[in-house]
Amino acid sequence: DEARLTGTPLIRRICIWHALNQKAVARRFARERGVRYEDLNLIVCHLGGGISIAAHAHGRAIDANNALDGEGPFSPSRTGSLPVCDLIRLCYSGRFTEEGLLKYLSGESGLIAHLGTSDVRKVEQRIADGDDEARRVLDALIFHTAKAIAAEGAVLCGKIDGVILTGGMARSKYIIPRLKERIAFLAPVAVYPGEDEMGALASNALAVLKGEREAKEYK
Repeated sequence: DEARLTGTPLIRRICIWHALNQKAVARRFARERGVRYEDLNLIVCHLGGGISIAAHAHGRAIDANNALDGEGPFSPSRTGSLPVCDLIRLCYSGRFTEEGLLKYLSGESGLIAHLGTSDVRKVEQRIADGDDEARRVLDALIFHTAKAIAAEGAVLCGKIDGVILTGGMARSKYIIPRLKERIAFLAPVAVYPGEDEMGALASNALAVLKGEREAKEYK
């Protein structure tokens, strides 16, 4: 319940995150180590067009950011968290309509706004070619992502069995080593590049049919 409260009763936190892929890689992490997902405390970070980070405590995600609507680190196409008063001033600046600003925050910002592309491979090539601005922006994405991952360590009271990095950007040979350098003190770090959400749906359905897992209804 604490995760849902904000500083005003007018706004409650909701979590919009990559639930299917996060759960799937968490179960894979546990299976590869011969233990149950339900017996572990994990921090899982999905590095995609949006970046979602969740604390998983004994088989249940108990905190995650709203990776769609502007919470957490900025990503290839989203702003992440912003200073509230500055955002209010932007709302009243006359530069955007409500619809236009919502579109900008969730799909036209992040790497796109800074560098004109959401393709991390192109950003990495620019860095390799000596583009200092590209390096500065991508390093900032890594910095803020690491900070958000470490914050979930407090949610788990520092009792962390592993940190998992997944999603498309988990393939990056620039991002992953630098991210590991900042978060390795938390727990062992495992990397599962890409995502397989359809496979995750199928495996969960099969587990229900086998009686290994109970079907849940989300309202």
